[in-house]
Amino acid sequence: MSVYNFHNPTFRGPDGQEDMPWLLTPGPLTTSRTVKLAALADWGARDIEFTALIADIRKTLLALAGCDETYECVLLQGPGTYAMEAALGAFAPRKRKKTLVVSNGVYGERAAAIVNRLNRPLEHLAKPDLRAISATEVAATLDADKLATHVWAVHVETTTGIVNPITDMAHEAKTRGRVFMVDAMASFGAFPIDMVQQGIDVLVSTSNKCLEGLPGFAFVLAKRELLMQSQGESHSLALDLYEQWQGFENKGQFRFTPPTHVIVAFRQALRELQEEGGPTARLDRYTRNANVLLRGLIGLGLQPLQETGNSGPIIQTFLQPSDSAFSFAAFYQALRQRGFAIYPGALTKKPSFRIGTIGRLDENVMRQVVAAIAEILKDMGVKNMSPEK
Repeated sequence: MSVYNFHNPTFRGPDGQEDMPWLLTPGPLTTSRTVKLAALADWGARDIEFTALIADIRKTLLALAGCDETYECVLLQGPGTYAMEAALGAFAPRKRKKTLVVSNGVYGERAAAIVNRLNRPLEHLAKPDLRAISATEVAATLDADKLATHVWAVHVETTTGIVNPITDMAHEAKTRGRVFMVDAMASFGAFPIDMVQQGIDVLVSTSNKCLEGLPGFAFVLAKRELLMQSQGESHSLALDLYEQWQGFENKGQFRFTPPTHVIVAFRQALRELQEEGGPTARLDRYTRNANVLLRGLIGLGLQPLQETGNSGPIIQTFLQPSDSAFSFAAFYQALRQRGFAIYPGALTKKPSFRIGTIGRLDENVMRQVVAAIAEILKDMGVKNMSPEK
């Protein structure tokens, strides 16, 4: 089967996505035409206009997260993992005290790997990737280990789409006087977040995913007091969160060359989030997308990893059919030819695939995905949709 031809002028994707397939992934994802167009102009990294734009973005992100005057926003070049490492390099204790990393998927495991690589003390609460982690489990771990003074949790684990109860986790952490840090890569911009009300001290996220910008930079929202205490703590020159913050405070600029086009496009993405009605309206759209996808593929006989209602609205994981006629490689290529790009599963024990329901997508796109999958499975001769046991 031939590979999808991105440059075929006769190809017409659904609903105006003529040049590239719909990205049904957890990010990078499909963005609006206006966000793409905003990236076409060249900006000087040290120009007055760009400095003002950076200040506006920092202010907007703080407001979006429900921060008060005690919080700061630090932008970082690179993907979300860079923000994770910068934040952990700044805030994870070096001696005597520990960082408790709560994980039920790849991204929690990545945070634990970063703490280990930094050679910082680690307490790891690792649970299976088939369910959310309860706040009770976090509380019990903190009660058993008084040295675990900092907690790191993933809000939406994009391995599976599971949504972890960060508000309840934060309550248990703050009740016990701990610092609470959140990986909100796949939730910020859709799930309403109020860092003050929820008791979140540190939050990391990225320019793409639910904010629907272009990939290329990430950011850390943190208590100013914690940032001040982090001076000299970082293991890295480029990822030194305190020094990056000081660059913005003193000059209003990145210390090193920023992705100017991506940042300008991000300002447009933030405007479009506001025009849509904010995170609540965006979450409603993503939820409708997920419901259409789930109903359609369950109707075809495919089995989702999570029970309906437990998978969250960001990405859906489906178990591969055990039918010998099914081949994920062929399935993937056939979807690409029809204008849809998906991700393979990230599970180690069960063959699966993932379909994202975020980005500039709507229910109409989801219905077309379901129809395409139905056609492909029929063409492949797949009759038994039951997964491997």
